[in-house]
Amino acid sequence: MSDDDVLKLSNALLSVDEAYQAVVTSSAGGISTFVGTTRDTFEGKTVVRLEYEAYEEMALKEMQKLCDKVRARWDIKKMAVFHRLGAVPVEEASVIIAVSSAHRREAIEACHFAIDELKARVPIWKKEIYEDGSNWKANGEFNVKTAS
Repeated sequence: MSDDDVLKLSNALLSVDEAYQAVVTSSAGGISTFVGTTRDTFEGKTVVRLEYEAYEEMALKEMQKLCDKVRARWDIKKMAVFHRLGAVPVEEASVIIAVSSAHRREAIEACHFAIDELKARVPIWKKEIYEDGSNWKANGEFNVKTAS
């Protein structure tokens, strides 16, 4: 694991400022962040909250593999990958990814790639809680065959 990668699974609120501080460096001219939040509707249903569970040891290993994959493809300085566990009410962040690099294009491309890869490979499961009930959701992008 690189000292320049900060990984976090937490039941507590996630902080965009903490993610930014984890990746800011004088050698970076660009920092890109992605913040995924709980929205209030899904397919016409009113969402109350999301609930996340993870196989934490494996999730952290996959998050590190994600950082390694990003570093192999782009010349980035630092990277932070935070994911919330437990209940995440509407408007709160469930995931934050921050990437710094010397140039903005690399930071933006790496951040975009990282969120897509996280959803496809990291074993984190989501339960949607609606006003009229709940539903476990398999991540449509998660690929069991490639998540190892």
